[in-house]
Amino acid sequence: PRDKDKKMRSKSREAKRSRRRESRSRSRSNTATSRREKERAVSPPEKIDIFGRALSKRSAVDEKQKKEEEEKKAEMERQRRIRQQEIEERLIEEETARRVEELVAKRVEEELEKRKDEIEREVLRRVEEAKRIMEKQLLEELERQRQAELAAQKAREEEEKSKREELEKILVENNRKIADAQAKLAEEQLRIVEEQRKIHEERMKLEQERQKQQKEEQKIILGKGKSRPKLSFSLKASE
Repeated sequence: PRDKDKKMRSKSREAKRSRRRESRSRSRSNTATSRREKERAVSPPEKIDIFGRALSKRSAVDEKQKKEEEEKKAEMERQRRIRQQEIEERLIEEETARRVEELVAKRVEEELEKRKDEIEREVLRRVEEAKRIMEKQLLEELERQRQAELAAQKAREEEEKSKREELEKILVENNRKIADAQAKLAEEQLRIVEEQRKIHEERMKLEQERQKQQKEEQKIILGKGKSRPKLSFSLKASE
């Protein structure tokens, strides 16, 4: 409101100055026109002395210059008065504007004082409203964070579940392979045991034959038999 009043007062002062300038311009123009018309209309008679002789042209020129100087001084005095009047008017306008501004400030202060309680209530209302909005935004943000955390936790659980299932599959496959390997190993052990048994039996059989052969040879050597049979030195291959 203060800026608006200042602008309006400034425009009013400019309009007044413009009207005064136009008035001075019209006044100077009218003065010069009137002076020229008087000079054309009234031609002063030629001045002569007491003896009937015409005065010199120089005296007329001097008189004209003197008149022009007087008019010039009068115009300068008029311009000085106009400037003085403008200065006084400007001072009056400035003082008026200052007083108006003070009056407006005083009225604004009085109005604010009158509406102090109302303004305080409005400020408190807006503060509370802003507080509610901030609390709502905070709760919404916390809810978004909670949902994001739940989603992340669910994703981690799904990933862990998938890893556990994959590990269980790997363990089952490994157990199957181990069981197959153990079964093959048991079969191989049984085969080895059976082969060892067969080898042991073969050795025992060979050992019995060898002992029997030795006994027969000893009988022959000792002459216990009636005839001397041909000795056989062939032996079966043994492992």
